[in-house]
Amino acid sequence: MSHKSKVLNRDSEERTSRFTMGFRHKRWDLSSRTFLMGILNVTPDSFSDGGKFFKPEEAIREGIKLAEEGADIIDIGGESTRPGSEPVSLEEELHRVIPVIEELVKRIDIPISIDTYKSKVAKTALEAGAEMINDISALRFDAEMKKTISDLRAPVVLMHIKGTPRDMQKNPYYKDVVEEIKSYLQESISEANKAGIKEDKIIVDPGIGFGKTVGDNLKILKNLSEFKSLGKPLLMGVSRKSFIGKILDLPLDERLEGSLAALAMCIMNGANMIRVHDVKESKKAAGIVDAVLKQG
Repeated sequence: MSHKSKVLNRDSEERTSRFTMGFRHKRWDLSSRTFLMGILNVTPDSFSDGGKFFKPEEAIREGIKLAEEGADIIDIGGESTRPGSEPVSLEEELHRVIPVIEELVKRIDIPISIDTYKSKVAKTALEAGAEMINDISALRFDAEMKKTISDLRAPVVLMHIKGTPRDMQKNPYYKDVVEEIKSYLQESISEANKAGIKEDKIIVDPGIGFGKTVGDNLKILKNLSEFKSLGKPLLMGVSRKSFIGKILDLPLDERLEGSLAALAMCIMNGANMIRVHDVKESKKAAGIVDAVLKQG
């Protein structure tokens, strides 16, 4: 048996671990197929689509489009976390995201995630109709976030970041990038459990591009299956990331094929959910990889 065949069989077995997650009107079996998280940045300065959906009406239109194209959940963010970005105020972040969430929950029938590390934004967004928190700091930037999530019984994505968005790409260094990220995420899982966040409400994300070199990102992708030892569903965000542009020497608007290749690698190595800009194309690519993996 070739090495490639061993990888496929191993990852097929890992994906049979049953991960289920409940939302208000849906319960997902995250082990049954790849789920897609559509990205909706309500910001003027996000790395890929900053400004395109800054106006509420444009953001709402895009959210509906993502749902129609097959997104399973929409991740709405009101603060750019691109390398070098500056934080925005609580009031400004709320002003950007809450009207969009309030309108979208009336018009689409899939869950909404709020991409924030601020507990007050998370609480207000959940009260407005969002159902999940995507925290780039894995509960570390705001001490109140753990209690907020526990009290409201919401699912949460715990992501690894080295530093902050402002400084994360200033010469990041790891002795062993995979082991250090696993340790970081395990600590966050333990803290979440202590705060009363239930085991089946937690997803983990190694944080591609958040305080990593191109080489670090590639090591994470190649060894992604090692993160399954954390015992949690795995979310990956590779869409249009800078490592794709650097490898292929391509600008943002020409990274679709590279994003789909990285998406396929993620799924084959155990990812349960992929965060994407291009839902229609990603759904087709994920469908092929899922079909291969189901063959055992």
